[in-house]
Amino acid sequence: MTTTPPVPDFRRPEPLLAHIRHTLAFYDGRCRDDSGGFFHFFKDDGTVYDRRTRHLVSSTRFVFTHAMAFRRFGDARWQDGARHGLRFLQQAHRQPNGGYAWQLDWDGTKATVQDDTNHCYGLAFVVLAHAHALMAGVEEARAGLDESVALMERRFWEPARGLYADEADAAWTVGSYRGQNANMHSCEAMIAAYDATKDPKYLQRALTLAESITQRQAALADTQDGPLVWEHYRADWSVDWDYNRDDKTNIFRPWGFQTGHLTEWTKLLLQLETHLPADQRPAWLLPTARRFFDTAMRRGWDATHGGLVYGFAPDGSVCDGDKYFWVQAESLAAAALLALRTGDDAYWGWYDKLWGYSWAHMIDHRHGAWYRILTPDNRKISDEKSPAGKVDYHTMGACYDVLRGMGA
Repeated sequence: MTTTPPVPDFRRPEPLLAHIRHTLAFYDGRCRDDSGGFFHFFKDDGTVYDRRTRHLVSSTRFVFTHAMAFRRFGDARWQDGARHGLRFLQQAHRQPNGGYAWQLDWDGTKATVQDDTNHCYGLAFVVLAHAHALMAGVEEARAGLDESVALMERRFWEPARGLYADEADAAWTVGSYRGQNANMHSCEAMIAAYDATKDPKYLQRALTLAESITQRQAALADTQDGPLVWEHYRADWSVDWDYNRDDKTNIFRPWGFQTGHLTEWTKLLLQLETHLPADQRPAWLLPTARRFFDTAMRRGWDATHGGLVYGFAPDGSVCDGDKYFWVQAESLAAAALLALRTGDDAYWGWYDKLWGYSWAHMIDHRHGAWYRILTPDNRKISDEKSPAGKVDYHTMGACYDVLRGMGA
């Protein structure tokens, strides 16, 4: 049994950088498939348990993790990995209709489409991948960034709502479902596109998305804690309170108020504030960020077993008590950014508390990386550490977010 080492002082840059390196080491040397792209399915010890299935979310997030590693640590092989991943996106995931296949079977020479649904959520990560590759010096990413943003605009943008629709079939017929998750990650992607190009249109789009979701749409889901971000909407953007109420299998569209999405919005609102010129910062950014975070901690923290639960119902009761890795990671990043922005030590307290819980329960100190999901009392559900969609983009990304917030 591995002994848990003492919790480092994560208010300092060095432990954050060391943790990123430790997480990278789990994937390094085993994630790359020289025939194309990356492997997406890893057991706790790093064993690859599915060598052929390729999911758009993992394909894009691997570009992000490699690009960020190159920018921070300077080793050219990380840049080469980002370029390698981007090539797979363009040559395997990209389809003749201009979209990007949600899931592929890759046999080492050719890709067979298993799911040709066009998801705005996936396309947001295509934008993010190209933006981060471009910031990592992969110049050929510039054309793909422009093309993927134009595709989102043409196929999903609803100007009257100031939001993106959610999904379309292979013929680009848009479905009736609308969701906040795709728009939240589109906001993240637009901030990255701005960072890569300095084109103010991306920053303005990010602000439009943030205002549409966290102000107008949140007002439709007013609770005893005030307006909060509900996940699911109908085609007219009215709240759908019952969508997936009894289905926990769809990890991208869970029911309930999502603790981690409230704190992820906290992080994005604070990042938007720092990007915008002082005279263009809406007054609602900071108060909304604080209220979302404070509510997430009040409703989501498990006082018995520690950690943040996955979701809570409109009446404030816990509807999913499982502990997901990304919820803890996004929340600690949000706590640090709030502490730095406000000077309120209570947020450093939450930051330390979230790291303490994650260090004790979520992080694999022997093999590296974070376990994906634990039961409410912190037991592992399976030995599948990193199935499709994970790749520790959230955990390393949170560390990078804190480092940037510190100016480190």
